[in-house]
Order: sequence, then structure tokens, then C-alpha cells
Amino acid sequence: MDYDSVRAVDPAVADALGGERDRQEETLAMIASENHVSEAVLEAQGSVLTNKYAEGYPGARYYAGCAHADEVEELAIERATELWGAEHVNVQPHSGTQANQAVYFAMLEPGDKILSLELNHGGHLSHGHPANFTGQTYTVEQYEVDAETGRIDYDGLAELAESFDPDIIVSGYSAYPRAVDWERIQAVADDVDAYHLADIAHITGLVAAGVHPSPVGVADFVTGSTHKTIRAGRGGIVMCDAEYADDIDKAVFPGGQGGPLMHNVAGKAVGFKEALDPSFEEYAQAVVDNAETLGETLADHGLSLVSGGTDTHLVLVDLRESHPDLTGGEAEDALAAANIVLNANTVPGETRSPFNPSGIRAGTAGLTTRGFDEAAMEEVGDLIYRVVDAHDDDSTIEAVGDRVLELCAEYPLYAE
Repeated sequence: MDYDSVRAVDPAVADALGGERDRQEETLAMIASENHVSEAVLEAQGSVLTNKYAEGYPGARYYAGCAHADEVEELAIERATELWGAEHVNVQPHSGTQANQAVYFAMLEPGDKILSLELNHGGHLSHGHPANFTGQTYTVEQYEVDAETGRIDYDGLAELAESFDPDIIVSGYSAYPRAVDWERIQAVADDVDAYHLADIAHITGLVAAGVHPSPVGVADFVTGSTHKTIRAGRGGIVMCDAEYADDIDKAVFPGGQGGPLMHNVAGKAVGFKEALDPSFEEYAQAVVDNAETLGETLADHGLSLVSGGTDTHLVLVDLRESHPDLTGGEAEDALAAANIVLNANTVPGETRSPFNPSGIRAGTAGLTTRGFDEAAMEEVGDLIYRVVDAHDDDSTIEAVGDRVLELCAEYPLYAE
């Protein structure tokens, strides 16, 4: 990854790419929505398929010369079907948000009602936030987590659904660290005659590996990202029963997108093949075990975890009790200076601005890819606490940063 061809044409971009490669090698990537793909996935995503327009679907393209594009997309579909057990899979969405958009476009009319989790409680922008197209196109009501437990208030969800009468209920979250009871939410949807969309963007890989309950076969629609815990080409995916296949396919193309990014579809196909190997189940379990260890370590230091822990790849820390004068943004900046990259995040009952909230969110998928085990993750938890507790002490930040560089050298990202 020397980017020699790029450098010959555009040294400035080559320098940026090299800098990003070095940044990833020399920092701990703990943003919960990030991971590190294999060199095989990188190669597929950088392939000649970037040159090919392939509007339509395998066997029904709007352009000639799509034989190999068809092969790649069919492989991605077959592998996704095997991984998640869905009757129908569309692998063309450019992102998880566009996967959600396809479901809304296929099944709803403007002004129809969406019931989803409130953003500060762990939801996602594409589930109905007013700044997103969903909040501007549909009528949105939102449920919350229980204030005491930090877990989904299923009884409150049922009561709200009965009074609101939604057309679709959205489950699956971006900052919720607990297992989701898909069947219980499906029962609520059935009671109010609503569709159920389960967005597993963050836990796609955990579901595929069987270390998190699956909504496939339970919810009407399942969407996800393909570059987080699943470690495949960057983009999204929609899964559904066969009865909705035509509606979903038309909503993706031509409803919301033009030609698919076939190089990304190739990356998805390669990543899905890697996930079908038995070793991926071991990886996914290690991701969850590492997150549990990280959460326990931070809690032992006195940090407050939303819901008291985690069942997934992420932990959500509420700083208000242990460090009431420290914002999530300040913690994020101090940790970044120590080569630990995570993100500030809102927490249930948020009292600060979402641009500088009261929590931090950390994920373990990327570090697990590098080979970090539970002992190493415990040390990472110790290092995070040292920075949080002494966020304005330059000597502490420097010392932690030096140790992080040593850990990065012990667990290199790419072979070269």
C-alpha cells in the first residue's frame, strides 16, 4: 500500500492516503461503526469493477457487458442468503441509510407513520430524525429506553404503538448495547397491524455469526451495513421475505439509486465469503467478550455504563455521574490526543447539545480484528480511564499515547 500509481499522478492525494494508512496503524480504532477489512476486500473494492455500469439486476441489466458483474452480484446474494438465512437479499444499497430508505419507499406513502427509538436513547438519524429525510417525509413518534435500566421499555413501546397506530415500527439501534427482543417488537407490530423493520447496521456480523439473536424470519424487513461487524465491502443490504422482493428491488433501483457500485458489491461478496468461514464465529464471539471486558474494566474504575453493561460490540459511558464537568467532546479530544479514537455520544436523558454531549461510545470490532484479546482489552480500558480522569494533564496523555503506540506495534493491522 505505497500508492505509487496515485503518487505519480496526484502526490497530494497519495500523501493523504499514506497518512490515513499510518493513522490507522498507529491508533486504536474504537468507533463502534468502524472496522478493518482484509487486504482481499480492499483489493476487490479497488478493482476494475469501478469502471462498470450495471443498472438493473443480474440477468436484467440496462447495459451490455455485465456478465462478470452478474457473477459477482450473484455470489454476494448467495453468500448473504446463507449467512443470514433470508428468503430475498438485495446487496446494492450504497449505505445502511439507503437500505432503510428503500424499505420506506417501498412500503410507505409520504405522511405515513413511523415509530422508532429516540436518537438520544440510541436510535439513528434515518429512523425519523427531523434533520433526516425520514423526519421531513413521514409522521414520526419515538419510544425510549427505561430511565432506570437503560433498556428498551417494551411495555411503553406497546402502549405508544396502540395510541399512535404506526404504519411501521423500527427496531435495531446505533448506540444500544443490549440484545434486542425482536419477537416482542414483532408482536407489538402485529397487534397494531404495522410493518416491522429491524435495522441491524451495527450488529450485522454478530447476527450472522449467531452471537446475537437474529430478526431474520421475525421482522418483515431487515436492513444492515456491510462494513461494520461483518467486515465486508462498504455499503448496505436489505433482507425480506419473498413476497416483498419485487417491491424492495424496485425501491432500490430505480426508486432510490442508479447504477450499483459494483466494486463495493465485489467487496461485499469477498467479505461475506470470509464470514462464512468457521473462524468468523470465533471472531464475533471475541468481539462480544472483548466488549464485556472493556465495560467491566471501565465500570471497575467508577465510570457509569448505560444499561450497566453490554451484550454487543459496544459500550456507552455516561460521564455525568463520575465526571460531571467533563463533556463527551472533551473526552473524545483528549483520547484522540492519546491515539485512542472513539466518539462523543448522547445518552438517555441527555442535557447537553448533541454536538458536545455527555457520553462516549466505544466499540471493540476493530481491535478484535487486530488480534486484541481480553487481557489486552482490559489494559485498553485502563488507558481510557487514565485519560478520562486526567483529560487536561499533558503528561498523562503523552504517556498513554506512547503505550498505545507500543500496543499498535504488538498488534499490527496489515502485514506490511
